[in-house]
Amino acid sequence: MKWKLLTVLFAAMLVLAACGGGGGDEGSSDDSGGDTTTEEQEGMDEGSEDSGGEMDSAAAEEAFQANCASCHGGDLGGGVGPALDSVGADYSEDEIMDIIQNGKGDMPAQNVDDETAQQVAGWLAQMK
Repeated sequence: MKWKLLTVLFAAMLVLAACGGGGGDEGSSDDSGGDTTTEEQEGMDEGSEDSGGEMDSAAAEEAFQANCASCHGGDLGGGVGPALDSVGADYSEDEIMDIIQNGKGDMPAQNVDDETAQQVAGWLAQMK
């Protein structure tokens, strides 16, 4: 009985640890998730070119909600991943960009384009 319980708990931990949705090659071969993200990003990129700083912030927040909020919380308050409401006090924009692209600790590298990663990193760097 204990063995079965431990097996179920271990399986649950594995599922929770995969909150990033797969990084690297695994995410690029997934047709269902990759296409939706690409379409969302194209829409955000077009909007950000049209209206300057305010739209960039809105596009970055939208990208965060689509890619990061499931682990870090929609309000940046944390969840499975750490809270990011004051991440800019600890990391520079370049450091946040590196974490998004390469992962850190339990966080896997995220499968987002460089422009989206830069938008989110810039937006998060303002959180102090």
